[in-house]
Amino acid sequence: MTRRPLLGCLFEIVETLVLTLIIFLVIQTFVAQPYKVQQQSMEHTLEPDQYVLVDKLTPRFDTYKRGDIVVFTPPADWVQEDGTPFIKRVIGLGGDTVEVRDGKVFINGTEIDEEYVYASEPGDPPQPTTVPGDEHRWVIPTDELFLLGDHRAASADSRTFGPVPAVQVIGRAWLRYWPIDVFGILKTPTYPELAPTE
Repeated sequence: MTRRPLLGCLFEIVETLVLTLIIFLVIQTFVAQPYKVQQQSMEHTLEPDQYVLVDKLTPRFDTYKRGDIVVFTPPADWVQEDGTPFIKRVIGLGGDTVEVRDGKVFINGTEIDEEYVYASEPGDPPQPTTVPGDEHRWVIPTDELFLLGDHRAASADSRTFGPVPAVQVIGRAWLRYWPIDVFGILKTPTYPELAPTE
């Protein structure tokens, strides 16, 4: 093999690697990125050490919906040393009034059905939703979201730090892909008890 074809071959390999890296970075920055669940706040919907794919593209064209599971940068006082984002469920949207009373969550005065809330064992009643302080009613500002973990007793969420600006949301978790035995799309629940104005 002569020197020129060898250099050409090396150049093609480097070019391929660089293009692959660029495509990877573009996809991870603008389209989707993997996220490892590290907290217990979404049990049993998502367990620690499971991996989800976070959709960063469609939220640029569509708003977040009630029931979406989102990954977001927590408020400054709640940022962990390693910078790990939080993962929670969207409960309240801009303009909503969210209230917690008698262990239940109410949106604009209507109790919502939350089948995803943590229960110790299948068939057990879900744990009640409580508040850590005196505040139990929040009016959600425009362009902000009220976020709760499914495992309410193990979740630092909007009950503690209030609504979160939508711009702090990294994206919507839509696919659980690891471990392989729990592979599947994360469904967004509907809330038929609420007026169909969403």
